[in-house]
Amino acid sequence: MNECILAIDNGTQSVRAIIFDLNGNIIAASKVPLEAYFSLKAGWAEQEPEYYWESLCVACQNLWQMPGVHKEAIIGVTLTTQRSTVINLDEAGKPLRPAIVWLDQRRVEPIKPLGGYWGALFKIMGLSPTIAYLQSQVEASWISQNQPEIWAKTHKYLLLSGYLSFRLTGEFRDSVGSQVAYIPFDYKKFRWAADWDFKWKIMPVAKNMLPELVFPTGEIGRISKIAADATGIPADLPLIASAADKACEVLGSGANTPEKACLSYGTTATINVTTNRYMEPVPLIPAYPSAIPHHYSVEFMIYRGFWLVSWFKGQFASEEQKIAKERGITAEDVLEEMIRDIPPGSNGLMLQPFWSPGLRFPGLEAKGAIVGFCDVHTKAHVYRAILEGIAFALNEGKERIEAKTKTKIEELRVAGGGSQSAVAMQLTADIFNLPASRPHTYEASALGAAMDVAVGLKVYPDFTTAVARMVRTKDVFMPNTNNVEIYAQLYKKVYKRLYKKMKPLYEDICTITKDETVCPL
Repeated sequence: MNECILAIDNGTQSVRAIIFDLNGNIIAASKVPLEAYFSLKAGWAEQEPEYYWESLCVACQNLWQMPGVHKEAIIGVTLTTQRSTVINLDEAGKPLRPAIVWLDQRRVEPIKPLGGYWGALFKIMGLSPTIAYLQSQVEASWISQNQPEIWAKTHKYLLLSGYLSFRLTGEFRDSVGSQVAYIPFDYKKFRWAADWDFKWKIMPVAKNMLPELVFPTGEIGRISKIAADATGIPADLPLIASAADKACEVLGSGANTPEKACLSYGTTATINVTTNRYMEPVPLIPAYPSAIPHHYSVEFMIYRGFWLVSWFKGQFASEEQKIAKERGITAEDVLEEMIRDIPPGSNGLMLQPFWSPGLRFPGLEAKGAIVGFCDVHTKAHVYRAILEGIAFALNEGKERIEAKTKTKIEELRVAGGGSQSAVAMQLTADIFNLPASRPHTYEASALGAAMDVAVGLKVYPDFTTAVARMVRTKDVFMPNTNNVEIYAQLYKKVYKRLYKKMKPLYEDICTITKDETVCPL
């Protein structure tokens, strides 16, 4: 009986429990769909913590009924989750309110300006508006301000990863690699911020409210008897720290060196490289912890990324969804057929995918834009323009990352739901003018987490060996020379100039409409 690893991946849309062999092959997988969030007010996104736990339990229990699954062969368990979803627990470890999900758009108001040394320093540096924006995004501050009775009872303030680790082991511990949120974390030193750090002054969180941190590959704890009864996972198995889902996806795609970039075509679209040097691809936006201990994942993000595909389907593709249902395929499959023969550049239609603003780039005033319409364009052109716009934006991220790392990116590994589109993969290769490959498994995030177990339990001596043994490329898309030239011209002469040209207009829109739902200035 061959040894294997159980990886649990709690994403935004589903919870997956996946058993991998030591060569990175999936032995069995169970998926439980999730309602991403509920919303009591416009812009809010919340979910019950118990809902995540119960869904995790169902996903695990489903595994044990599958052929080829032998519990006694599992050598370790690991957990990777969506980032930036926060949970308040009381002294008994019970949730005090729904989790605030990473998609939540509420803001803290009014903002008390940061004073003292830090306030003066940021004012001199011209960063006061940026700090005010950060203050407005801190979920802990919103709870403290609007639900003070809940904040007063809060014993632990955890990310979803920390909460599920607690439910699995009974320990208030979490992975260093999961700390991506508005929390007082020192991203450069992989620890809670020093007492003098300004983060403690803009957040009401105390250090004793936070979990103990464990580096990826370290042991968080052992599966408790209570968790074993609920999940079916054998008691006393080690829960090994991995990292947040994006970081695990980077590792699971095989992008473990700065020359290889991982594009994540998910709800949030990102480009990441792994490095052992700290840097900020955009000022004040830190490199996040990697799934490899003491390494960083340098990231450039398009916040709404492939969410735009869902947006498009909901707004314009009801007919295609009906056709897909009749044919027993997905709406994306139907749309893929519609755009295959549309030429590169979508007959002159260009899309800027800033449906949600950024912090430093794009700025807080940013909006999305579609330009170049004429009478030849159909909704299929809009769909292809979405795919091209996301790739253009991430290509700009590639340039910024290369400038910071001083390392040329030579290869793309593409993961996430969007990677299943052959058209998206080919236009990615063409826009970046680089080979673009898909990993051998769609479950790259869970695979990356499993690799942390393999190294942590000494199955493999290091991550270089683990990547060589557990990651393989499936399909490789090579750049098409003719398409490369067209895209290069569109990127340099149109896309790169578009935001700069539109920025004053976006600012005027905010000034004139004063619409706080779309203008967080």
